[in-house]
Amino acid sequence: MEKLKHHLPQSLTGKKIVVTGGTTGIGRASALLLSELGAHVLIVGLNEQHLKDTLQDMYAVAEGEVYDVIADLSTKEGIAKVFSAVDDNFGTPDILINNAALAFGNVEEGSYDDWQRVINTNLLAYVACCAEAVKRMKDGGHIVNVGSMSADVREATGSVYVATKSGIQGFSEALRKEVNEKGIKVTLIEPGAVDTDMQPQSTEEKKQEVKNLKMLAADDIAVSILYCLSQPKRCDVVDLKIRPHLQII
Repeated sequence: MEKLKHHLPQSLTGKKIVVTGGTTGIGRASALLLSELGAHVLIVGLNEQHLKDTLQDMYAVAEGEVYDVIADLSTKEGIAKVFSAVDDNFGTPDILINNAALAFGNVEEGSYDDWQRVINTNLLAYVACCAEAVKRMKDGGHIVNVGSMSADVREATGSVYVATKSGIQGFSEALRKEVNEKGIKVTLIEPGAVDTDMQPQSTEEKKQEVKNLKMLAADDIAVSILYCLSQPKRCDVVDLKIRPHLQII
């Protein structure tokens, strides 16, 4: 990691970073990498066991401080709980990584309550977390919104999920224009298929898909996020699309 630090245009040591969905998949991989590079990281999770497992791994490698909060981001109370923890531990965050999301199919599945929970978690929470972060980023900052290739592919089997990821795409583009003069960067990351809990295959099947170049590892996206965060102030990575080599879409 020391050698890697020397190659980063901008150091992340001491940066105060909030990672939603930070206990599994992309969020977990990002939290581990950034804490190992010396950032102070607050992870937000919903499952207590996932949180404990992630914290154990973070404590083993972290060069920065580690914080955590359990919160349901589909509710306004959950958002308030997260930013109460931000205020208590950080005061002013430098970076927000919006990553928490729920998988879902199409409108022929589920009920109004199901759709509301997915939309609240996948889209409204992004808006709310960005709003709270912007209020606190008095001297600039960086927001990374993790979207999905679904915003472009718009598969018929996931219209509700597609609606949320398309919303994140449009929101991120408009948000960058809104906060640019405040010195706040906005980056949208849109991965293809990634080996996370959101994929329905078994663990072994997903590992094979990664080996066969048809699926990405969560670490691939974490390193991509690191690239975006470490660029100099003059450089904005606005939109980064990452696909498995053999996922032709």
